[in-house]
Amino acid sequence: MKLRMTSLALLALIGSAVQAQDTIQMGAVLSLTGSNATVGEDVRRAVALAVDKVNASGGVLGKKFNVIVEDSGGNPTTALNSARKLVSVDKVPVVIGEYSSGITLPMAQYLVKEGVTHINIASTSVKIRELGATSFNLIGLENLGNKFSAADTWALGYRKVAMLAPNNAYGQGVAHGFKEEFTKLGGQIVSEVLYTQGQSTYRRELQQMSRAEPDAYIYTAYGQESAVLNREAFELGLRAKPWYAILLSMSLSDTPAAVAQGQLGMEVGNVYGEAGRAYQAAFNAKYKEGTKTSYTGYAYDAVLMTAAAMNKARSTEPAAVQAALTELGKGGYVGVTGPIVFDDQRQRIDPPYAKLKYDGKVVPR
Repeated sequence: MKLRMTSLALLALIGSAVQAQDTIQMGAVLSLTGSNATVGEDVRRAVALAVDKVNASGGVLGKKFNVIVEDSGGNPTTALNSARKLVSVDKVPVVIGEYSSGITLPMAQYLVKEGVTHINIASTSVKIRELGATSFNLIGLENLGNKFSAADTWALGYRKVAMLAPNNAYGQGVAHGFKEEFTKLGGQIVSEVLYTQGQSTYRRELQQMSRAEPDAYIYTAYGQESAVLNREAFELGLRAKPWYAILLSMSLSDTPAAVAQGQLGMEVGNVYGEAGRAYQAAFNAKYKEGTKTSYTGYAYDAVLMTAAAMNKARSTEPAAVQAALTELGKGGYVGVTGPIVFDDQRQRIDPPYAKLKYDGKVVPR
């Protein structure tokens, strides 16, 4: 009996190896658990939809295509371990993700050190530009986002604002960058709070901000933490003043509709043109609901662009895929988030942004 079980296990192992040889794979590290799980699951759905699209179009190099998705748990150490597994065990040539800049940066640094292709689909820290020659970026970084949001809030008539952001690489960059851009226009930051993540309450921080008597509150926060912040701001009566979210869908992903109602904000652009409309329709058809955040389109584009690069290179070797991605980015790859053109540092030129509001759901203003 023991021999039989060993033989069965060996056969299963061989079968798994054969299947792997018949499948072209890439990797993704997403926040499927933790404070950003709502966003991570939304992005995972987009990845699965992109895999369906690739396989319906003939796969990659004549083989079935697959994305191995690993969970970061919203934790840098877990994300790094997930990336190591994808590289050393699964031998993938490309990894997309993560979400939070504080998690993406160390994970991507490891991937670049190993010569593996990294594609950033959500993190906005300007330090993304410094990752190295095997890292590509599809999304607008803080310097561009801060300029857009400062101009938008100024146009809305806000002149004295309170600023709230998480005390991490992303939040520090947003707080510093928004202040710089807003003061250039003549605005004033009357209160600036960088909050510690993972608290059960943020009443002290909110009350501190309210004492400065701002015209409006400008904030950015991750899903589940944002739900606490928004609920407590509502309970404290602070919603009598306007609330403006930098990255609105992220900040409201876990906030109840009654509390979110009326908030304004900005976001990275999600879908564009005919390709974007087709993507939205396919997402709705597959999942019986629309996307919850603005990051799904970037993940979808990253998967399709990777498959196209592999087919163009006729190879899955990281260096060949990187060269093909660079070439695709020169010609302006048409994605669901719009034309994707890379500069000489593999950063997207002229990434899209949108002015939004919450009216039962996140909609254009």
